[in-house]
Amino acid sequence: MGIDGIQSKEEGDEVKEKKEDEVIHLRRTIGLLPAISFIIGTVVGSGIFIAPKGVLMNSGSVGLSLVVWALCGVLSTFGALCYAELGTTFTKSGGHYTYLLETLGPLPAFLRLWAEFLFIRPAVASYVSLAFGRYVVDPFFSPCAPPTALIKLVSILGVTFVVAINCWSVTLASRTQITLTFIKMFALVLIIVPGIMALARGQTENFQNGFEIDTLTLNKLPLAFYSGLYAYGGWFYLNFVTEEVINPNRNIPLAIIFSMVTVTVCYVLVNVAYYTMMTAEELLVSDAVAVTFANRALHGLASVIPVLVAVSCLGALNGGFFGAPRMLFVGAREGHWPVLFSMIHIRRNTPLPAVLLLYPLVVVMVARGEIFQLINFASFSRWLFIAMATMGMLIHRYRFPLHPRPFKVPLAIAVTFTVVCFFIVGLSLYSDPWNTGGSCALTLSGVPVYYLTVHRSRLPARWRKSFNYCSKQLQILLEVAQQEVQTY
Repeated sequence: MGIDGIQSKEEGDEVKEKKEDEVIHLRRTIGLLPAISFIIGTVVGSGIFIAPKGVLMNSGSVGLSLVVWALCGVLSTFGALCYAELGTTFTKSGGHYTYLLETLGPLPAFLRLWAEFLFIRPAVASYVSLAFGRYVVDPFFSPCAPPTALIKLVSILGVTFVVAINCWSVTLASRTQITLTFIKMFALVLIIVPGIMALARGQTENFQNGFEIDTLTLNKLPLAFYSGLYAYGGWFYLNFVTEEVINPNRNIPLAIIFSMVTVTVCYVLVNVAYYTMMTAEELLVSDAVAVTFANRALHGLASVIPVLVAVSCLGALNGGFFGAPRMLFVGAREGHWPVLFSMIHIRRNTPLPAVLLLYPLVVVMVARGEIFQLINFASFSRWLFIAMATMGMLIHRYRFPLHPRPFKVPLAIAVTFTVVCFFIVGLSLYSDPWNTGGSCALTLSGVPVYYLTVHRSRLPARWRKSFNYCSKQLQILLEVAQQEVQTY
């Protein structure tokens, strides 16, 4: 054997040794319990404590608002089942982005990535973090209004804490999510039990004339669904981390089904508890529904509720920062984003650049504080792309009927979910044309970016050289490298 042959054999042995021991890649560390905690912990955020006001305002009656909450739960479960099929059919991480790329092509996938990091993720994370800040600060200043600057400062501290955990360790972020999920489920039980007990004692006066048809306005009904669906938002986050789930063909469907049934039942019972103790008028004038409820039903524990709500918001924030960067990570791996963001830390095995990119975007938006309009932008764009992803799933089924699908959702559920999503998106164009038009414009602003930088790079050579130099220096500074093995 020649010298070259001996050298190549030695190199091969080194690679083999490294693969067995310390190869750089995202590891499969998420079992069934962390997967369930990840979904429930991300879904149950600030929404159930804030959104009841929006659902009631736009549905017009107590009875119809409960119907909207139940239907939003069923619709979200249908969507989650569709994503269970997508997650077991396409084994890459990345969620929406990956499914659009595999079924409808690169341009829709890039636009989803563009919208996610231009306004969807910063707006959602800012909204949740500001809710966290408000619930932490409120008890210290009650009954006066807390200083806005202090709320923003506490919100930024919450974001910083979550980013630090997700940069440090996947295992630590996973364990934090499990702990926060158990705490927030305790908060929901603390609301449900006294409400149901009061209902059992015959306290039903707030449910009299529950369906007042006179107050129903059809053009506002989609906005009621948006508020409800926002509270259920997060059922798709497990699909962002498919490559890190142990035995995904079993655990993804099981985690999704168990989580969504649990959340739907809890949400409907929480709203029944709210209406048992509060009239519709009182709920509409309350800025913090859960706190108002606690003052009525939990006299000794009223001060605990804001703390539990704050913890709930922190769990949703942690879930978002755990899942969303994986979409950016996969997009960079596919060549749709700078290659730096497809790298992971050489010792901690976390997608450090992708997590850190989100941090300044969220901090700036929290500091500005003008996010409520962007939430409407985010809702429209998010649901449009979800509808496109499930439509892509149906097209892929038709085009590739023999493609292996370990979990297959019934066709009726997939079609129903897709049609209802497009219907809600279409109605929102009529109900709120300004915000939905703005969302379309922001999303479509990614088209020229795609054709200039991704489809066929038309950037000047000097710009590319400067960009590559900066990327190399950041790679050295952050101690990150690309994965050494394929994880899908």
